[in-house]
Amino acid sequence: MIAALLVFLSAMIGCAGNKEQKASLDITAYLDAADGKHIYPSLTQLEMLKSVLPKESFRPAPPASDRNYWDKIAGSEAGALYLEEALSLLDREPEVPISDEIYRRANKEGNRGIYKPRYYNTMDRLEKFILAECIENKDRFLPQIETYTRAIMAMKSWMHPNHDDRENSVLEGKRVAIDLGARKFGLVLALSDALLEDKLPAELRTEMAAQLQWRMMDSYLKSCKGEDTIGNTWIRSTSNWNSVCTSGTIFTTIVASENSDERIAAVGCALNSMVYYLSGFGKDGYCSEGTGYWSYGFGHYLYLAEILLDYSDGKINLFEFNEPLKLKRVADFPRNFQIAEGLYSPFSDGVTRVKGSSNNFAYFMAAKYYGTQRPSRFIPDESVETLIAWSYPDAFAPSEAVKTVLPAYTYFDDFGIVISRGQQQVPFSISIKAGHNAENHNHSDVGSYIVALGDDIMTGDIGAPSYIAGAFSKDNPARSSWGHPVPRIDNSLQSNGLSFRGEVLETEFTKEADKVVLDLLPAYEVASLEKLNRIMINDKSDEGTITVKDVFKANKALAFGTAIMVNVAFEILDDKTVLISSENQKVKAEITATGGTFKIKDELVPVTHLREGGPAYRIGIDFDKPTAEGTITVKYTPFADK
Repeated sequence: MIAALLVFLSAMIGCAGNKEQKASLDITAYLDAADGKHIYPSLTQLEMLKSVLPKESFRPAPPASDRNYWDKIAGSEAGALYLEEALSLLDREPEVPISDEIYRRANKEGNRGIYKPRYYNTMDRLEKFILAECIENKDRFLPQIETYTRAIMAMKSWMHPNHDDRENSVLEGKRVAIDLGARKFGLVLALSDALLEDKLPAELRTEMAAQLQWRMMDSYLKSCKGEDTIGNTWIRSTSNWNSVCTSGTIFTTIVASENSDERIAAVGCALNSMVYYLSGFGKDGYCSEGTGYWSYGFGHYLYLAEILLDYSDGKINLFEFNEPLKLKRVADFPRNFQIAEGLYSPFSDGVTRVKGSSNNFAYFMAAKYYGTQRPSRFIPDESVETLIAWSYPDAFAPSEAVKTVLPAYTYFDDFGIVISRGQQQVPFSISIKAGHNAENHNHSDVGSYIVALGDDIMTGDIGAPSYIAGAFSKDNPARSSWGHPVPRIDNSLQSNGLSFRGEVLETEFTKEADKVVLDLLPAYEVASLEKLNRIMINDKSDEGTITVKDVFKANKALAFGTAIMVNVAFEILDDKTVLISSENQKVKAEITATGGTFKIKDELVPVTHLREGGPAYRIGIDFDKPTAEGTITVKYTPFADK
């Protein structure tokens, strides 16, 4: 405690005489003052926060009674379009509560389709009704707002049933916890009370306050104090869950809580928790969750940063936090991760393309604060994003689309990801990873790769299984290394855990060719294996040639093989050649080996639902007999029918 107090005093004294520094929270000093045991802030941290946070609650926007503000919104094109959309939904009824039977079935089956759409439809409509009432101010949205609010408060559990435990203990009232859905229910109710005020019945507001207290504020702070070790484990997560749940919980707390100490404590918890979230990114900015989850998770981090910047009058800056250079790199991850414009590697649970209709709040915020490329049209997903956009209209205004000019290669040196981009008229490119087998949304995929010809992914990682029962099992064929273009050795697949990883041994980038050498040996638990290197060469001359060569050595003969993975059509032409065909392109894969003879055998990946589509096939390349040393080389070249 004495040491922490000295840190605090040193930070304050060091700021003396500099008004600007004194007015802001020294994030590094704040984090150094943590006790390290709990997410809940130490006494020193609480004192530091009291000097930068107001005693009043947070207003995300002026209340509906402030007609000067809302009439301006009503007179804008954005406000008029928002009101029009809300009116189109006005006659629809809430789709919750949903029966306990459906909840339990969704939990047991992992069936999101019977619950999730109705669950989110209710939230999305309610928040539109709230802002529409503020815009129009005619009271015609109020009956539905009350109906929807009461329907939400009647739910036994605000959690998505897939996130409850197998005993449905949240549904049964044995405990309470916050998940990706519950945080938004809380956020929307807090928003309703803050903006509509006495437009809502007093008893309804009282009940909302009570429910927000036990479902959100109490639950969060108990977990941060370590009093609840079962729920809200995301407070130490390095995945999108942390930023998404934290942002919604903090919004709810600083808006709805009437207790200043509670609001300060919650903000302090969020700052300590974000250390964990940001540690999930590489220092190079790499997001192992992929581009879709970058948008979702980092978008909510940026939203949290914005509301805390506003709430503290600029004194708490999460846009820089304690690693401003890393955050700038994270902000530019989507651009750097492209194989070609708009095309990404579906490593882990990532996606190959981001739909043009997808929420792009994160991209606009990254452009605003880090100078990254801004999309041409803003597409919000939640009301709080809309409110932020209305506060900064210039930053979210439509603009002309700008074509991305990508470099010849990108190297994420922390995670060991290389994207080698062909420079031909139809670029022949490859993305290859080292990584480790404890990444967020982990697949056992050390050494995996993607080969793209133009805008078409031809071969490589087949992507993630759809989120149904069994999707997250390490034994799911699309998640284990069996379902990736990596070696299978002595009938063993890659193991899971942080220590099971790949290492980049060598990189060489020239105008003519790119070369990467990976050590895949640490990803396997095969005692007799002494060496396992994967060598990738992208020869950019002519139409291009991409070679992936596996080199192995063991102290005894063992079974060895690798695989070509495809989501597109293919034909095994002979015992060493495979023709791979997408809708627009064709690529020939020629296989050679040393140390023995091999055979090719294709197998259907037994996963019915793949996010990138299917069917997918594993084209196994295996030595006929066990061998102690050898190589298998797959040479890919574009193929044109003559």
